[in-house]
Amino acid sequence: MSTTALILTALFGLFKILVTCLPTGAVERLIRKYEMHAKLSEEKTTITLDGVRLEGEEKAQVIHEFNEAAVLKKYYIFPGNESLFLHPENGGIPFVVDTKRGRKAVRLFVYRYDDHVDVVKQYNNKVIAYSVCSDSLQKRSMTADLI
Repeated sequence: MSTTALILTALFGLFKILVTCLPTGAVERLIRKYEMHAKLSEEKTTITLDGVRLEGEEKAQVIHEFNEAAVLKKYYIFPGNESLFLHPENGGIPFVVDTKRGRKAVRLFVYRYDDHVDVVKQYNNKVIAYSVCSDSLQKRSMTADLI
């Protein structure tokens, strides 16, 4: 009985040490797996605006602006309610970003307003919506993007 308790205590102590002292690489991998606003890579990402595909410097600039954005707050919506983010000022025309995270395909709808940017993220039949702050992405001209 006492040897069982001693072995269990030693195993629990080892487990506790391993969990609280994870290497930096393992911690970063766990954080990246569950982060809401993940960074985009240029190679795995396609961006369209009103059916027009962005390429080259425009695509790189939008990806950089998106990656530098700071998350303001998360919204709780249900699948199918993405139309709540349509806004009369910008005609409801979002950037549609298709990208891959590992083996999963992720689609982002990026709606721009004067004071914030709303992002609706769809993957694996799940929908996450959140608001970010990016001055350069907010001020980007719609007419310049469509030319």
